[in-house]
Amino acid sequence: MVNVLYIHGFNSSPQSTKAELTRQYFASNYPDIKFHCPQIAASPNAAIKQLESIIALASNSTWLVMGSSLGGYFASYLAEKYQLKAVLINPAVKPFDLMQAYLGEQVNPYTQERYQIKDQHIVDLKALEQEKISKNNYLVMVQTGDEVLDYQQAVEKYRHCQLVIEQGGDHSFIDYENILPNVALFFNLQSYSA
Repeated sequence: MVNVLYIHGFNSSPQSTKAELTRQYFASNYPDIKFHCPQIAASPNAAIKQLESIIALASNSTWLVMGSSLGGYFASYLAEKYQLKAVLINPAVKPFDLMQAYLGEQVNPYTQERYQIKDQHIVDLKALEQEKISKNNYLVMVQTGDEVLDYQQAVEKYRHCQLVIEQGGDHSFIDYENILPNVALFFNLQSYSA
């Protein structure tokens, strides 16, 4: 069994456009693949525990990870820990630097969940940082018009990996559905389908 774990970004959800497009693409083209896209816990440590427990449920299966924005940061952690292939979409590289601006109460626009971002979250995010990147395990896709994250941080960190740098666009990754065949190719999904 092949499992794809899609990790959404900060203040996002499985109902986000990218998550939905990914789910639909795999369902239409690779129906044998099991797609997982949980609502991620608000605290970094709880999120990682949650993701690790999902992988543990089928630890003998093949796992492939995808992550968008903060989800890309979490995906890197999992890819290094379990030596998995990962696709990162406009990934956060240093989210601990950005979270300072979000301290205090947050409301997830999808779920309406209210929660607090504390200094401890920043410390916990920093602890998840991966210094060494396994170059053959990543396909990293960025758009230069990303208004939330500095795409050059991702280009620098993942410079030895497969990189797709699209001019323009934004943080949502414009025309995302058009790059899903590249994702399938990178994951070598055709070799898994019946």
